[in-house]
Amino acid sequence: MRLVTFHHKGMDNPGLMIGDDHVLDIRKALSQGSRAPDSPVPNTLLDVIVGGDPVLQAIGDCAAQAEAGRHMDTVLARAAVTLLAPIPRPLKNVFCVGSNYRAHVTEASRAQAKEDKTPEHPVFFTKPPTSVVGPDAIIEFDPRISEKIDYEVELGVIIGKAGRDIPAARAIDHVFGFTIINDITARDLQRRHGGQFLKGKGLDTSCPMGPEIVTLDALPNFEDLRISARVNGEARQDGNTGDMIFPVARLIESLSEGMTLEPGDLLATGTPSGVGYAMTPPNFLGHDDVVTCEIEGIGRLENTVRDRTRAVSAA
Repeated sequence: MRLVTFHHKGMDNPGLMIGDDHVLDIRKALSQGSRAPDSPVPNTLLDVIVGGDPVLQAIGDCAAQAEAGRHMDTVLARAAVTLLAPIPRPLKNVFCVGSNYRAHVTEASRAQAKEDKTPEHPVFFTKPPTSVVGPDAIIEFDPRISEKIDYEVELGVIIGKAGRDIPAARAIDHVFGFTIINDITARDLQRRHGGQFLKGKGLDTSCPMGPEIVTLDALPNFEDLRISARVNGEARQDGNTGDMIFPVARLIESLSEGMTLEPGDLLATGTPSGVGYAMTPPNFLGHDDVVTCEIEGIGRLENTVRDRTRAVSAA
């Protein structure tokens, strides 16, 4: 399944993509369709994730009815809605991983004149919920705060089943699905604050996400997907999720050690080489730049960068 959150007529709703041109209004469809009488209607995509297989089965039944020509009032044209981040306001910070592609470790080490050493354990950090924006949303920056805004395309993992101390052998059982995340980073803030990641990674609009969540059953080859990023059409990053130093199962195992993961938790799994600060000379994002992130099987996430001070001046 390809699940989205969409805005239509003043409301945010969970939806299911039907092909590329239509969206099933899940809330409306389940209000009319095949769900258990005592089963609550999901109001958000997070409710769908928490509901698990029974809710997904009911959504599938409603989609089949719509494709057969019944309850067509539950189906909207894709052009009539605005897609938001699949989980517009996560309940927790977004978990993230640094230094998880070998070529990126090498370029980062060269750019920072550090030893080129493969990490022995995953490097975790987080981005706050206020950093999340959706497809086609604006990435704002303020040059008075940071002049070195960078991009990082990443495979996002959505947890579907709670767990703690999850062994790698069972980790994928806890995965609901996948999305695209752009880990926008203020490199100067990242360096200024002792090299820790939170400030440089946590600015508002620094976590574009979407356009959809593809469920695990629909993307079984998640460990072999092309992952790429372009800026104004110029290729910058081009890798494969199979190049991760720590694959998804190992990341979940490590992250969940002594820490409970819950349905709806998000994990960005690291970025391949080609980031702006490691170019010669460094090439950071600027006003009106367009960043396009793509992952095979999930789609394309595109956002425009805007200098906030120009917008304020224009107002």
